[in-house]
Amino acid sequence: MRVLGVDPGLTRCGLGIVDGGKGRSVRPVAVGVVRTPAGSDLAERLLGIADEVERWLDRYRPEAVAVERVFAQHNVRTAMGTAQAGGVVALAAARRGLPVVFHTPSEVKAAVTGSGRADKAQVTAMVMRLLGLEVKPHPADAADALALAICHLWREPMRIRLAEAEARAAELARAHKARLAAAAKTAKKQDETGARR
Repeated sequence: MRVLGVDPGLTRCGLGIVDGGKGRSVRPVAVGVVRTPAGSDLAERLLGIADEVERWLDRYRPEAVAVERVFAQHNVRTAMGTAQAGGVVALAAARRGLPVVFHTPSEVKAAVTGSGRADKAQVTAMVMRLLGLEVKPHPADAADALALAICHLWREPMRIRLAEAEARAAELARAHKARLAAAAKTAKKQDETGARR
């Protein structure tokens, strides 16, 4: 499976393409950063991100898109811009019918390093090791995008199996409830028949 990982941001939006193989094998395909000038109009900046993401989707043809989920930050303006950039990416993927999954920073850190509290340097070092990179992806947004793609490749199959198990459990619960209701109805009829006799 090929995944586009996206570390959204208005000034720097990290993009990383990773192929997943058997087991937990991963292979880097491409990595980069979309930059937009801070002084430009918001709509123009979002258009610049959208255009570049569209080019990546056309060129690399990922099967899924993993985007970092925005958490409340001290700077509300930064959080808003990050969320808007993530929304543009999700829209571009949705137009192509691609699944989009949002992963929290702690999920990504835990998937890649084993600790949800890992720092950026630890995440970058593990991304390099896992993908066999000799040069550190720069800036950190690029490494984070690759980490998001790896996280998705490793977590999504488990999430799908869990969702399927939950759906099966819900169906079994509905069937059991229906059987109990039918048994109660039968018992009530038998009681009513016995009382009339």
